[in-house]
Amino acid sequence: MSRSTRYMARLISASFLCSSSVYATASELDSLKLQIEQLEKQVSNIKTKETGLNKGSPEGIHVGGAIRFNYSMTSYDDDAENRGGDIDFDLVRFNFSGDVADIGINAEIRFLDYMRVVKYAYIDHEFASNWEAQLGLAPVPFGNTPHGSHSYFMSPNYFVGLEEDYDLGLVFNRQLHDNWRLDLGFFKNDDHGGIDGGAQDREDRYSVDIMGARSKNEGVFDAPNQKLAEYNTFIGRYAYQFDHQFANTQVGFSMLHGGLHNGITSEGDYQAWAVHVSSQIKQWHLHFQHTQYEYQLGDVQQIAIGANAMYDTISAGASSTNFGIAYDLKMKIGLITELKLYNDFGIVYDKVDETSNTWMNITGASVSAGAVFAYIDLVHAKNQPFVGGSIAGNSDDFERRFNINIGYYF
Repeated sequence: MSRSTRYMARLISASFLCSSSVYATASELDSLKLQIEQLEKQVSNIKTKETGLNKGSPEGIHVGGAIRFNYSMTSYDDDAENRGGDIDFDLVRFNFSGDVADIGINAEIRFLDYMRVVKYAYIDHEFASNWEAQLGLAPVPFGNTPHGSHSYFMSPNYFVGLEEDYDLGLVFNRQLHDNWRLDLGFFKNDDHGGIDGGAQDREDRYSVDIMGARSKNEGVFDAPNQKLAEYNTFIGRYAYQFDHQFANTQVGFSMLHGGLHNGITSEGDYQAWAVHVSSQIKQWHLHFQHTQYEYQLGDVQQIAIGANAMYDTISAGASSTNFGIAYDLKMKIGLITELKLYNDFGIVYDKVDETSNTWMNITGASVSAGAVFAYIDLVHAKNQPFVGGSIAGNSDDFERRFNINIGYYF
């Protein structure tokens, strides 16, 4: 009870006691009843105002975002290494989230120096207890979600299109309840609307998607001559959470199946599955995932993929395994309030095109200081995009990249 409510209650009690201490006439009793009714109305109005103040913020759209810069020094660029590395503009991004008339909206648009891209844009609605529907350019529920890694570079799964993926479709999410959750989705097309989407440059996208079949006379980073796109993809993800003292562990299984279209007819299909485990033990975070994927396109052994304004190549089938560990430190050192130390390891192997394994290990830390957030990563990798290689590379050399990504988030 608030101070104002207690004050009104005391007034009621005082008025009642004072009036009952003398012989009251009928008119005095009527007057007293009227005063009590008025005081009760005042108390009711105060409670109503307090209830309104305690409610959440009114419906509407919240706008946030970030401005980020990136510093890197690498072993595969001698000139940059001799300069002591380079700092580049990373991005400006805007995020939109909120609710209007019980319909939620979520969107993010990114402006980079080499492309402008919508990362995701979807509406959501809780249509039943613990069930939510998402419609639009929505997150694909596959593997450890929402992230399968801790670092700025994510894991090799992102670079084969199986992490941080967003496509156009409908998803039903059963939120975690009674220790289990379920995600079911149907994605009609990729984030550019499929093979005949309206985007001028198909490779200008956030999510990694198939661009075409890679012929033997094409370069690893060439635009494919035989264009393809995914369509009619069905996906399911189930996870069960075990609760322990000071800990919880979520074990799950994901699978997807979809078609591949050339604009005239179906060319084949693709599928993937994964088993995944994530656990939090006090300040420790651990995750594990094993994944297998396959593109069935006759005798095609390599696939052209696109994202981040570039083309690349992956094997038409492979396995991947990744493991990560992180530790949270709460602190107060100047502006620094949180420090996370982590190590992420990932490997892509058993490739049907018989190229060398892809291997990446990231040791790093993320730092929170008010509205400023930074990743500090030391990456060692082989045949890994953004670390001097390609998933379809055949190098036996390990490359190194020291990277700091720092941003102001609002």
